[in-house]
Amino acid sequence: MAKGSPPKKKAAATAAAKGGKDAGGWEAVDIPSTGRPIWFNPIVWALRLYFVQWALREAYHIRTYAIQEYGTVIHEFDPWFNFRATQYLADNGVERFYKWFDYMSWYPLGRPVGTTIYPGMQLTSVAIWNALPSFGVEMSLNDVCCYMPVWFGVIATVFLGLLAYECSGSVDNAVISAAIFAIIPAHTMRSVGGGYDNESVAITAMLMTFYFWVRSVRGGNSWIIGVLAGLAEYYMALSWGGYVFVVNMVALHAAVLSLTYVMRKEFDLTLHKAYSLFYVIGTYGATTVPVIGMTPLKSLEQMLPLLVFLAMQVVAVIEYQRREKNLTFEDVHKLRIQYFGTCAAAGVAVCAVLFPMGYFGPLSSRVRGLFVAHTRTGNPLVDSVAEHQPASPKAYWTYMHYACPMAPFGLALLLRKKDSCFKNGVWFMVSYAVTVYYFSTKMQRLVLLAGPAAAVLAGVFIQNMFQLGVDAAFQHEDAAELVGKARRGKKGSLWEALSGLRVIWYQNALPRLAVSVLFVLWGALSLSGEFYGLAHHMAHGMSHPQIVTKGQMPSGETVVIDDYREAYYWLRDNTPKDARVLAWWDYGYQIAGLANRTTIADGNTWNHEHIALLGKALTSPQKDGHRIVRHLADYVLVWAGGRGDDMAKSPHMARIGTSVYKDVCPGDPSCSQFGMDHQGNPSPMMEKSLLYTLHSHKLKPGIEADENRFVEVMKSKYGKVRIFKVKGVDNESKKWAADPANRKCDAPGSWYC
Repeated sequence: MAKGSPPKKKAAATAAAKGGKDAGGWEAVDIPSTGRPIWFNPIVWALRLYFVQWALREAYHIRTYAIQEYGTVIHEFDPWFNFRATQYLADNGVERFYKWFDYMSWYPLGRPVGTTIYPGMQLTSVAIWNALPSFGVEMSLNDVCCYMPVWFGVIATVFLGLLAYECSGSVDNAVISAAIFAIIPAHTMRSVGGGYDNESVAITAMLMTFYFWVRSVRGGNSWIIGVLAGLAEYYMALSWGGYVFVVNMVALHAAVLSLTYVMRKEFDLTLHKAYSLFYVIGTYGATTVPVIGMTPLKSLEQMLPLLVFLAMQVVAVIEYQRREKNLTFEDVHKLRIQYFGTCAAAGVAVCAVLFPMGYFGPLSSRVRGLFVAHTRTGNPLVDSVAEHQPASPKAYWTYMHYACPMAPFGLALLLRKKDSCFKNGVWFMVSYAVTVYYFSTKMQRLVLLAGPAAAVLAGVFIQNMFQLGVDAAFQHEDAAELVGKARRGKKGSLWEALSGLRVIWYQNALPRLAVSVLFVLWGALSLSGEFYGLAHHMAHGMSHPQIVTKGQMPSGETVVIDDYREAYYWLRDNTPKDARVLAWWDYGYQIAGLANRTTIADGNTWNHEHIALLGKALTSPQKDGHRIVRHLADYVLVWAGGRGDDMAKSPHMARIGTSVYKDVCPGDPSCSQFGMDHQGNPSPMMEKSLLYTLHSHKLKPGIEADENRFVEVMKSKYGKVRIFKVKGVDNESKKWAADPANRKCDAPGSWYC
């Protein structure tokens, strides 16, 4: 813009340079146009478009390593249950799905799957599978499920970019943040092809909710977007139990904004309307999900969103009276004390009545784990899961790399944002970043939730550095004024030194160009290249399906280790259809999904006592263990071969067992007597256990299963899995459990069949 422009034009140009002439959108120009040649803007937009398509392409490509190397294979443990549930939904329809009682899991109890599952991913997968033929695309349901994390990883990248824009007002930040998030390991660890798990869809739903929420409170008539935020929250509730975090995060942001307006003696009608729409639609939708029901109105974990909603209605009533009666601030202040005091008293009275009645549910073990030391949640089953451990500094570096140290600087730069149009978005990102950092330090699994915040804040930092480089490359038209200010500044040795540097900076083009070139070369070629390489290396490492792996023979030959599927297929092909397989709960989903056989427990872990019984059976001496197993199973499956096999997990089995059955480790809750020494020798208690006997059967001197109780019938190619047939099975109890007349799941007040 040339000097001497009319004041209105100059003001418009200044507004555009700061983020757009209004709150409407993408006209924003991040880099001041002054001092730049006419060809610069087209180049900037060309670069933006290039990096947008690069981010989307990389988001897709980096998640397909497993599919390229192993084919369309479902990974890990939980994804096998998710696929089995999806297949059931596709075969039987929604109505029967919600009434599905699965007698092939948690034998002999069974599990009401339809009312204990978050079905959003299954519903989405079946909808896509049914829609594809209309577009001339034929894919199996298995293939659709394998590609779901890939597709939703791309969609998540789009919404992350949109959220970054809403929280900064910067198109450049949106593009950079999306490019980071496309490949950041904190997200790819739960969204690789074949990793058909709830988080792969839920993170996308979370970012959709956050974007629509922040967009709805930008100002003006944007509150209507609160409808979309509520619908996105409903989809989030359909997809993952982490919806509790999302609704609390939005409530926290709404509370922070409300407090800022109260302190400024203001009332924001847009915020009130947007949050009311979000909460009513999202909460109503959540209550229609069978696994959730009325939890949003009864769970202590979800009281904050309800309290914020009620408080906003009280504030709105007071604001209505203020406008109608033209009240002063002092009058409003008195009304607030009166109204909130009355509401607080009424709330205390209601709680005093409802608490003794058991209306409010307790905090879950996982939530308690966010506020207490890792091994003190009170539930050894939760404590036994590695991803529930606190995140270490190494974990942040591994999953975020350079985005981690850049994020604090990005947060500081974001707080300096002066554009009022996006101030609400700034406060959301600040609240989100601080909250998710705290929770991720308590539980490593939640580093997943910190990934979006790290990407946005790192994007803010990089965008500001980029802008500094551009300012260095081109003379700003107000340089003379800036130099004058520097020379007229306060006296003092430090200030004079800084002022002198500023004079040199603005008056000499060579230093500016040198800094600009060095910054681009260092940032683009060094740091970004290292981050890109690490992200792809991590993605490749996380893309091994676990159920199929590769290993090296002593000769150096690379072989495919397919022992686990070999064992499951053996069960499918060589055992009766009503055979029951006892294994540690980790493998239940795979046994049911691949072998199609009845299991004793699985990753749903809804019944602690049942898993404790498994732990007791496996860690008891062979004779005592058989007395339990013969009533539950026809076969016992153990993982052997080292590297995370059953012996590595056995101390947890003992601790979980003794948490219910005190005779497992009498007087020793930690079961310190059950384990191995530093030389790998088992303790006397472990050596006598059923698990150690089956694991080391005929592999170690003197260790052999009693053939009158257990007979080995299958050993996989590389010894990773061993299967034993149980002798002396109690057929009377088996027959009783199989008799439909003894199934009471349709009893009044019970679950559906």
